[in-house]
Amino acid sequence: MKTEESKPEYEQVFTVTDYWDGPRQGIANYQGKPHFYERIFDEARDGYSDLFELTPIDSETLRLALEDWDIWQRWNTAFHAGQTNQSTHPALPHESRRHEELKQILDATLVTDPERAVTRLGTFSVLDDRTLPMGPSRRVQVIWSEPHSESPPERHDCITTPAP
Repeated sequence: MKTEESKPEYEQVFTVTDYWDGPRQGIANYQGKPHFYERIFDEARDGYSDLFELTPIDSETLRLALEDWDIWQRWNTAFHAGQTNQSTHPALPHESRRHEELKQILDATLVTDPERAVTRLGTFSVLDDRTLPMGPSRRVQVIWSEPHSESPPERHDCITTPAP
């Protein structure tokens, strides 16, 4: 599998916990600090925009989210290897209890906080082998820009693009 190096202008994406035609929710760095990101639904277009609300999170929330992400990744690997089925989603049976504990905590803490959130245009770029199927298991990086930017950032095999 060919893996690209992260580019300096891009930020690290830690998790992609909701994905449909590109990342919709998860945790990524913004200005070098972890933030919960959530894609904004555009009512006028009746679809998701390329704008995201970014809310800062603390190190403990990041630690718990990464633990839960690891649980999901082990399930995903086993699922694609035919070692488990959809009925066990999103955790292998021996990890389902811990996943539920983490889910209760994270559902309460990983939310958009309108008082602290900033809105940014998100452009995601794939880091993994491009022959892998699209989805949350692929490693990506992101570049955040001001929503009113005249020109979007240069794209390198982006999986989300600025709205027209």
